[in-house]
Parts: sequence; C-alpha cells; structure tokens
Amino acid sequence: MAQLLVPIGALLISVVLILAGHGLSSTLIPLRAELASFSDFSIGLISSSFYIGYVAACFYSHTFIMRAGHIRTFTALVSIMSGAALLHPLIVDPVWWFAFRCLTGFCFAGMNLVVESWLNERTSNENRGAVMSIYVVLTFLAVIVGQLSMIGFDIATFAPFAVASVLVSMAVVPVAMTNATQPAPLAVVSFNPIKLYNTSAIALFGCLLIGLANSSVWTLVPLYASQMQFGTSQVAYLAAAVVVGGAVIQWPVGRLSDKVDRRLVIVGLGIASAVTAAMLFFIPSPAFAITMVVFILLGMATQPIYAVIVAHAFDHTAADEYVQTSSGILMAYGVGSIVGPIAASALMVSIGPGGLFVWVAVVEVVLVLYVVSRLFVRPAVEEADKTDFEFTSTANVGATITPEPLDPEADNVIAPEEFPAYDGEDALAADEAMSISTEEEGEYFVQDFHNPEQEFTPVEQKEDGQA
Repeated sequence: MAQLLVPIGALLISVVLILAGHGLSSTLIPLRAELASFSDFSIGLISSSFYIGYVAACFYSHTFIMRAGHIRTFTALVSIMSGAALLHPLIVDPVWWFAFRCLTGFCFAGMNLVVESWLNERTSNENRGAVMSIYVVLTFLAVIVGQLSMIGFDIATFAPFAVASVLVSMAVVPVAMTNATQPAPLAVVSFNPIKLYNTSAIALFGCLLIGLANSSVWTLVPLYASQMQFGTSQVAYLAAAVVVGGAVIQWPVGRLSDKVDRRLVIVGLGIASAVTAAMLFFIPSPAFAITMVVFILLGMATQPIYAVIVAHAFDHTAADEYVQTSSGILMAYGVGSIVGPIAASALMVSIGPGGLFVWVAVVEVVLVLYVVSRLFVRPAVEEADKTDFEFTSTANVGATITPEPLDPEADNVIAPEEFPAYDGEDALAADEAMSISTEEEGEYFVQDFHNPEQEFTPVEQKEDGQA
C-alpha cells in the first residue's frame, strides 16, 4: 500500500485539504447568509452560482493548464479560492457573494482537473482502480470532516471562514513541493447533448434531473435545518448525514445494478428518494434523532443515482468514448445543479423550509416516470454485455477519471507536447519520464521519477561538463 501511495501522496493530501475547506464553507455560507438576513431566494441564487463557475471551468480551465502548467495553475486557483473564502465576511452583500461563489466553483473544478489528470498520469493499468478508489473515498471523507469541523464555531465570527481559507491555502504546499512529473494529457469537455441522447437518453435527462435534486440537497440542507431551529452542531451533523448515506451505499447499489436492469435500480432509488423527501415535509417539527436517520436514508436514496446512470450510459458506450460520455453527463448534471437551488429556494419562500423536499420529491417522481417510459422504448442490456460497475469512473467528482490511460491520439485529448507551458526542453520532458541529474565524484547520475526506487545510474559525461 505504501508503495502505491508514495508517488501520489502529495496530490492526495492536497485533495483532502481542499475538500475539507470546501465542505466547511459550503455548510457555513447558507447559515451565515441567513444570519445576514439574505432572503431564501438570494441564498438559492448564491448556492447555484457555485455550479455556474463549475460548468464554466469544465470548458475553459484546461487552457490555463496548457498556458501555465499544472503546478502554477493549481497554485493560482488555490490562491483565488482561498481569497474568496475570506472575502465573504468582509463584504456581506448577496451580489458579491454570488460572484465569490462563482469564482469558488470555477477554481474547484479547475483544481479537480489538475489533480485528476495528474493522477491519471501517475497510475498504471495495474493500480489505476485502487488509486482512483482511494481518491474517491478520500473525497467523501474530506467533505464529511469539513462539514463536521463547523461544530464549535460561532458562525457570526470571522473564524470559520479563516479556517476554510487556511485549509485551502495549505493544499498548495504538497503540490508545490512535489518532485512528481507534472505533464499529463488533458481531456477537453465537449458537451454534445444530441450525441449523448443517442447514446443514452437516460444519461442526458436523468443526470439533468439528478442535478436539479441533489444540488438542492447539498446546498440548502443547512438552511432548512437552521429554519427548523436546529443548532449549529446539529446542522453540521445533518449535512454530513447525507454524504455518509450516499458513501456507504454507492458501491453495493452499483453492484446490484450489474445483476439487474440498471433502469429498475434507478426507478427504485427514485421512489425511495421521493418517499424519504415526503417524510421530511409531512413530519411536523421532527426530533433531531428522527431527522438524522431520515437524512441518512435520503443520502442513501439520492446520492447513488448519478453513479448508476453513468454505469447505464457506459453499457451503451464504446470504451474509447468513455471520457466524452462522462464529460457530457457531468455537464448535464452541472446544468441541472445551476437551476436546482434556485427553484428549491423559491419553494422554501412560498411554503416554508419543507419546500426544499417538495422540490426533491417532485423531481424524483419526474425521473421515475421518465425512466419507466424508457423501459418500453429500449430493451434491457444483457448481463453478459454490461460494463462492470466501476466505483471510481462513475463518481461525480470530475470528468477526467478514466479506467484506462487517456489516448493522446483521441480528438478530445491534448497531449503535453502541445502545451505552450512546456515548450522546448519541457516538451521533451513531457514525452519522457522527468529526470534529475546530480554530480557526484565527477560522474553524472539520472533517476526515473516513475520508478523512485530505481538506483541512480551513471551517464556519460560530455566534454563541456554537461550530462
């Protein structure tokens, strides 16, 4: 295990720090916005703005990596995200907070692209599944830790924003100090809804609907809990409960979908989601313990749907088009995520805190009806023809996690030698293992970073003293 983690340890540490800061700030901001007397609808707009930035980054963040390189892009995005966290308590205005969250979403998606493309570079076919599984598990754990770290803070103070900023800022240190090779092929997101629809109509409309529902839960549960008169620590526990529920059930549900028609699994999860959401609406002033259990059930019902939809899409996708399909699905999810918090917050204004779960229930019912209609249009995929459920490639943490290395010859993949940031000698380093030279007793030595345990080997010394 140690041999597996050493080459990517710096990246994983950075991921944990970023997501812990993100989990803290995402839970904190709706509460602080309510404390500042922002309207529910304004809070919904602020919540959706994160996804506006996220979707924009899917189209444009690769250009920054090509121009400046992985490390400098990562450093810049971390700095902007850290600064945005600190600006919230300094400029308490909904319009500015909308802009800050847009910036945060853009930086968050851009950092995902850097890290995931780097991980793809640093893994082999033999260990790719294990590495990516560790990465996805860490994303869940880090978000949960970030959400729970809000316990004990006075949300009216500067302190929680400062802690979120510090966590994100510290993420740059492991990456900046790493000696790992940084050039890696980039997969450019190309959102072709017609092609995605022809591949799998459920992938397009299903993920659009899941974005409408899940983004509302992720961003507005703290506001709901606060309006239901739960304390700050209880709000943190409820927000984390949704993530915990989704994390523990995702793999078992995915494996179940390998055995039966995945569409039936989606229908079952959609019905369970609608029923659970309705429970939260109809139970008047539920006790905290009851609410906690229902929130875990809500996470177990809502969060795995995305992964099952992706697996269903992969059943109808050629292996060399996985990246394009997953990118298109992520974009559909992102578009839905922009609209979801706005619509849910509007219902919260009109019918109270429970309006959030009316919205979730309605969206889930629409999803169920749509998927059921598709059962009569397209036959089920035979079990023998299914693509095995992959915990990593179906997670909605990015668009570049791939079961196989990216193909530099593919139309949507840009090879490192084409990056302006790696012109000249750096372009050669992008095509080979990054190496270092040291001078020892008149001889020069080279080490391959892809194999850090390899002995230093002498190379011929030229007359000018350069190896």
